Amino acid sequence: MLNFEFHNPTRIVFGQGKVADLARLVPAQARVLVLYGGESARRTGTLDEVRAALGERSVSEFGGIEPNPSYETLMRAVEQVRAEHIDYLLAVGGGSVIDGTKFVAAAACFDGEPWDILLQRGRNVQRALPLASVLTLPATGSEMNNGGVVTRKATQAKLSFSSVHCFPQFSVLDPTKTYTLPPAQIANGLVDAYVHVMEQYLTYPVQARPQDRFAEGLLQTLVEIAPGALAEPPDYDHRANLMWTATLALNGLIGAGVPQDWATHMIGHELTALYGIDHARTLAIVLPSLMQSQRVAKRDKLLQYAERVWHVSGGTEDERIDAAITHTRAFFESVGIPTRLSAYGLGREAVDAVVAQLTAHGMLKLGEHRSITPEVSRAILEAAL
Repeated sequence: MLNFEFHNPTRIVFGQGKVADLARLVPAQARVLVLYGGESARRTGTLDEVRAALGERSVSEFGGIEPNPSYETLMRAVEQVRAEHIDYLLAVGGGSVIDGTKFVAAAACFDGEPWDILLQRGRNVQRALPLASVLTLPATGSEMNNGGVVTRKATQAKLSFSSVHCFPQFSVLDPTKTYTLPPAQIANGLVDAYVHVMEQYLTYPVQARPQDRFAEGLLQTLVEIAPGALAEPPDYDHRANLMWTATLALNGLIGAGVPQDWATHMIGHELTALYGIDHARTLAIVLPSLMQSQRVAKRDKLLQYAERVWHVSGGTEDERIDAAITHTRAFFESVGIPTRLSAYGLGREAVDAVVAQLTAHGMLKLGEHRSITPEVSRAILEAAL
């Protein structure tokens, strides 16, 4: 039986040339800090475009936010916010920059040690600076949700947080901003969005038919557009569909009122923290093995997924589930994303290290049934060797 409350205040401004709309979207008297990652934002002209749209407003910059934003770097941004009396944050980049900006927004207003925000998963956030984003890399959906992930380099801890105070006020989505991305980042975006949908869909039936059909449509869209999204020269329609699908994959709508399983992400986070593997690529390693491990608990949804997403109808139920897992792994591989730890030169020593980190971070009961213990996580990783 469905029973939920859904709230998402983020305004989406979508289309080519929409960065110019910052002129009317950002408050005229705002003291703005523009946060970004590497120099690509400057080299491609996006930062100049943003500055031009912001006009005569007081604007400062903070660059260098990593692909997995670090607590250490973000705290330097917090210091700048406080020193310059910044009152509005604008993230220009992908999910990592937006995640980091959410943390800065909360940490700048936090009384106490800001790392506690991560330890408490954001439950202790009482207020945050207003923020917005200009998305340049479609993948995480951070542009339309209230969550983020931050890594503390000193302890190799990668923790997530969320707060109702951390929704972007608006996000500008211009698909042409993806044209300078390398194919590997487009592939990462396809896989990241796919797994986001799967974590909210592949659990057990609760008669949430609109969410099921919406999720299945998003999965089919990602499979359908993948070749075109990776093609050169870039095609606007394919990139637009990827950008919007990635946003819809994690804006809360398909997850409203349904059980969710974020075990793939939790295990993947540890792989990234320990070995620096791109986030999406860790998900591609973990998900197929997790599907195999949890085939009994997820049986009904696996059969539904096999039929509706991959059009598998023949054979026994177990054969259909096998086919669904095979198709999933093949899709990831088809966009150039490996699905084995060995592809990254990792063996059993990595399994031990990841399980130790999961245990240290309290990830003892993962999954929709809280049945994925560290030993189950070990089996999943061993199957991914």
